[in-house]
Amino acid sequence: MEWRDEGIVLAARPHGETSVILEMFTRTHGRHLGVVHGGVSRKKSPMLQPGNQLDAVWRARLESHMGGWTVELKRSRAAGILSDPLRLAALTSACSMASFALPEREAMEDFQTRTEDLCDAIVDGKGWITDYVYWEMALLEVTGFRLDLSACAVSGGANDLAYVSPRTGRAVSRSGAGEWASKLLKLPDILIGGAPSIEGAVAALEVTGFFLENKLAPSLGNRPVPPARQRLLAALKSEV
Repeated sequence: MEWRDEGIVLAARPHGETSVILEMFTRTHGRHLGVVHGGVSRKKSPMLQPGNQLDAVWRARLESHMGGWTVELKRSRAAGILSDPLRLAALTSACSMASFALPEREAMEDFQTRTEDLCDAIVDGKGWITDYVYWEMALLEVTGFRLDLSACAVSGGANDLAYVSPRTGRAVSRSGAGEWASKLLKLPDILIGGAPSIEGAVAALEVTGFFLENKLAPSLGNRPVPPARQRLLAALKSEV
């Protein structure tokens, strides 16, 4: 078995004395793992940092095997933002969340492209905070937990939306909420087209975080949401 693809490094874990298990989010083969022999070397290790873009060949005797990678660096993203802790936290969080949530070996070409675009925006430093918020919304959708914020779940109208149902993930208007308002999540304006701001992004990530922790994580065997995401949220709060 052999194929060639391009993708984002999500993680690299030590394997034996000199090798690593490299996890990539590839364009046409989805989230995929394989061994990189000599991956801990000074030559290869810098290539295998989360967020970097690689051209990769995967080989295995059988499709079901772990297989091995031969890789070439296409774009180094992590190295360009080492001096910016906030953007580095965002890049690390995106890679960690993709590793945590996405099924293995399932092609997701549209979401993979969106993830590459997010990583590029983080490195370029333009509009990435809002992009990250909507990327988490898309992550919930591709994993089966779409938030429907287009209309009120009670009335069907699209006016005065103010809450999100923690049970269904649907928007609720002020009038539709009634006496149940205290039991609902507040709907940040940024999620329904409001002006972007760090405060709005923090509020939005607290909403998506609720569904990540209470809906997605239980579906994955109650594995904890990666700490990298909490570090990003803390870093954003420190900027408010």
